[in-house]
Amino acid sequence: MKLIVGLGNPGAEYAHTRHNMGFDVIDELASRWGVSLWKEDMKAKIASCTREGEKILLVKPLTYMNNSGESVGAIARYYKIEPEDIYVVCDDLDLPPGKTRIRKKGASGGHNGIKSLIAHLGTEEFNRFRIGVGHPRDGHTVVQHVLGRPYGEEIALIEAAKHHTADSIEGALRIGVDKAMNQFNPKKEHVKKDR
Repeated sequence: MKLIVGLGNPGAEYAHTRHNMGFDVIDELASRWGVSLWKEDMKAKIASCTREGEKILLVKPLTYMNNSGESVGAIARYYKIEPEDIYVVCDDLDLPPGKTRIRKKGASGGHNGIKSLIAHLGTEEFNRFRIGVGHPRDGHTVVQHVLGRPYGEEIALIEAAKHHTADSIEGALRIGVDKAMNQFNPKKEHVKKDR
């Protein structure tokens, strides 16, 4: 069984903000997979389906971003899901808008949702599918930036990134996370050095 979690904040005022990239990708997967039956349980919206012969739980925690782990930890324990079978989708300030990256483990990088997951799962060994939202501009604080909606040229970049992230999750389910990292992570650009 796989647990696919999108991080975000519940409520219309947070819909489609940079911080809610996780919810948007979960909605994209639900749409692709014809999933429409959601229930509220363990402080989350949960839907289940089967993909690649495996049961999948799609999860949107309702605990607000900074307490995401409270819900995800309870679900993982209840269903006895191992950390390597948890896929977490979140925004990332350190990636440029629209860039995506899969990571298998690591520290929170200052992301409060990831910090909460690490605390409640008791490990850093879970998969992250990160979508870049870039650093604040125009004198905005980090909070204003992540709770704001993309604008200008960002909109198309982030929309494409949501689809790419959904593709990469489907790829990871099909071929495994390691191969998906090779296929979907951006390739490092080799800089030619002057001799």
